[in-house]
Amino acid sequence: MGTERAAAPRALAPTIGFVDAWVWWLIAAVGLGIPLVITAMPEFGMFAVGAVAGAAASGLGGGIVAQVITFVVVSVALLVFVRPLAYRNRQHAGQRSGVDALKGRQAVVLQRVDSGSDGRIKLAGEVWSARSLEADRVFDAGQQVDVVEIDGATAVVM
Repeated sequence: MGTERAAAPRALAPTIGFVDAWVWWLIAAVGLGIPLVITAMPEFGMFAVGAVAGAAASGLGGGIVAQVITFVVVSVALLVFVRPLAYRNRQHAGQRSGVDALKGRQAVVLQRVDSGSDGRIKLAGEVWSARSLEADRVFDAGQQVDVVEIDGATAVVM
C-alpha cells in the first residue's frame, strides 16, 4: 500500500529528447524562413507554413505520423494552390521596368539634340541628356522625339 507510486503526468505534446516536438517544428519553420528571405523563393515560405502546421498538430497531441502528414498536406496544398497565384501576380515578361520602360516613350527636347552635342530632353518628368541616333539628324527645343535606347545616363533619340 505504501509502495505505490503516482503515475507521472503525461505531456500533451510528444517529445523528442528533452524538447517538445512542436519546438522542433518551429525551429524547422524558422530554418525554412531564412532561405525565403535570402532567395525570395516563395516555396520556402510554403514549407515554413507547413512546418508551423506540423507544430500545431504536435501541440494538439498528434503523434509524429500525424505531424508529418499535416506538414506534407499543408505544404503540398500551398504549392498546388497558392504557388500558381503567386507566380501569376509576379511581374509579367511583357512588363518593363527601370530604363527598359523608358525605351519607346516620347520626350520633349529642351536643348538642341544632335549626334555630337550634349542636348537635353524631358522624359517621364525628368531631364535627361540626349543624343541623336542618326548622325545627320538635329532636333530643336520643343520638338517631340522617340527614345530608342538608354546608353548609360544618355537617351538616344530619333
